[in-house]
Amino acid sequence: MGALASLATLAGAGASIYGNVRQAQQQGALNRAQVGIAQQQDAQQRQLTLAKTIATTRARLASGGVAPDAGSAAALAAGLTQEAAAAQGADDATLRARLAQGRISLLNPDGTFNALLQSGRTLGSVTRSLLD
Repeated sequence: MGALASLATLAGAGASIYGNVRQAQQQGALNRAQVGIAQQQDAQQRQLTLAKTIATTRARLASGGVAPDAGSAAALAAGLTQEAAAAQGADDATLRARLAQGRISLLNPDGTFNALLQSGRTLGSVTRSLLD
């Protein structure tokens, strides 16, 4: 009967460890999804800001008598567009690097370490109960 209780304790510990690791994986997937949404919203906000900046610049140039679609005015608008694209590309590259490491931010710890710590505590209590 004691062996049956030991097996049940081990099975319970295994299920607990699996549950902790699975929960950490699900949290990581949720975090990545939230980052994707935030990134998309940021990109939309940047495009809106760029469109407003270019429209304002064109209006100022036109009010000064400069043709906003030609010459230096067109070069200015193209430069603003290129700078915005470069900034967005740099932000995207940084985010992809963080996600490749399994982190949303370099400041946020990876959740699997916490799951392993919890599993270690569970395994320790199981071992202690088996030894008693």
